[in-house]
Amino acid sequence: MKTNFGFKNLVTLIVIIGLALTGCNSATTNSSQASPSSDNLSTTQVESTTADTSSLAMNQNLPKLEGKAKVKLIVNGSPIVIELDGDDAPITAGNFVDLVERGVYDGLVFHRVIKQPQPFVAQGGDPQGKDPNFPVSRLGTGGYIDSETGQRRFIPLEIKLDGEEEPTYNEALGRQAGLSAPPVTLKHDRGAVAMARSQAPDSASSQFYIALADLEFLDGDYAVFGKVVEGMDVVDKIEQGDRIESAKVIEGAENLKQ
Repeated sequence: MKTNFGFKNLVTLIVIIGLALTGCNSATTNSSQASPSSDNLSTTQVESTTADTSSLAMNQNLPKLEGKAKVKLIVNGSPIVIELDGDDAPITAGNFVDLVERGVYDGLVFHRVIKQPQPFVAQGGDPQGKDPNFPVSRLGTGGYIDSETGQRRFIPLEIKLDGEEEPTYNEALGRQAGLSAPPVTLKHDRGAVAMARSQAPDSASSQFYIALADLEFLDGDYAVFGKVVEGMDVVDKIEQGDRIESAKVIEGAENLKQ
């Protein structure tokens, strides 16, 4: 019982302080995978970047996925197929499909892989990893820069609750909001694919993670937008530093609306 209780508290610390998800760098994980590093992209920076943008404007200007799509990642020579859910997470899934079609994920590194003390996540998608000379230990702060605007693209936190017709935007609905077990439509089951972000709700950009175990304590705080439907055995073998050799939309590309 002590071990289980300690692990849950440990993971909660990872979520609150450094699941860091958009701004986490991996520098400290070499000595302790469970010790989150500092967030180099501060919450203040993210909030100041998005504060002048209303949720309506953000939602209208971002790509959306209307329906389902599938993406195939090649990692270590083997395929991982992800089914994306544009019905319940249209903006988050649409952002991912759009970035795949732009070639953003080709060659990028899984810079944060936590398997001990128990399986947690495999995280990648920092565009800085495109440079093979960029140290993996410094990855975790980057995001997609829109070539047309020269600005970093941020997407709103998008969480749909059971029974609701539309997702809720711009606010955490789980433990970060002091709630537990929110009835989310897309759960952090093993194989779930979700967006990484810093503590600011609308700070997700291109970084994503794959759940290596059921992580229900993340429900409501991070936006799940798909799941691995083939190749979970490949995901389980991912190590920090492994690259996405290629990413391609194999079904449902026509459902992406710009």
